[in-house]
Amino acid sequence: MVELKTDTSIDAMHEAGQVVARALTAARDAAGVGVSLLELDEVAHDVLREAGATSPFLGYRPSFAPVPFPAVLCASVNDAIVHGVPTAYRLRDGDLVSLDFGAELGGWVGDSAISFVVGRPRPADLRLIETAERALAAGIGAAVVGNRIGDIAHAIGSVCRTAGYGIPEGFGGHGVGRHMHEDPGVPNEGRPGRGLPLRHGMVLAIEPMLIAGGADGYHAAPDGWTLRTDDGSRAAHVEHTVAITDSGPRILTAR
Repeated sequence: MVELKTDTSIDAMHEAGQVVARALTAARDAAGVGVSLLELDEVAHDVLREAGATSPFLGYRPSFAPVPFPAVLCASVNDAIVHGVPTAYRLRDGDLVSLDFGAELGGWVGDSAISFVVGRPRPADLRLIETAERALAAGIGAAVVGNRIGDIAHAIGSVCRTAGYGIPEGFGGHGVGRHMHEDPGVPNEGRPGRGLPLRHGMVLAIEPMLIAGGADGYHAAPDGWTLRTDDGSRAAHVEHTVAITDSGPRILTAR
């Protein structure tokens, strides 16, 4: 069931989204060679505390997970696509880092992700991240009243496939609201003109995930959470929470 949010509710979700934006900015600013993933998690946790917000990630346990998620921040490095568990691993020069973060404030959730390189970047990594960001922008551009979910999926997938990148099957965006994961699902590849019609008041997390090697395969790491590319190539993940309104898409997690 898809819940349509009122304009007042969307404003409240924007407040939660801005906590997410501040946390991701703070964690990215703190990231550097020698900094551990656990330290980045603590930076993001500090932003939550200062805002009086809570984490929808911490303690989350879907059916596939062997244990509840132990952190407020997902930190995925190099060949990790999503759901990376923060560890004592210290970042190295040239690491490609994807950070995914959520916040709940006043009963509403915001969700967003960024990818960036620590230290000296490889040109191939910069192209991968830039393509992910273009795919996100294309998906957001298609998130307008009168379009359908398939139009968002097609916009994202077209950018990714044209650039020669893989897309992990079965993973994509989702509705957001009182809960982190709500209906509808938002695939990262699909056919235009298909799927649920987009209406004013729908709020979606749109989140392209790209695999540099061009294949779509992935597997779960031993921690049961982190998803890694089968071919060992690098991955990028970007995301915004977006409200669909009669005046166009509104990015609630804009940084």
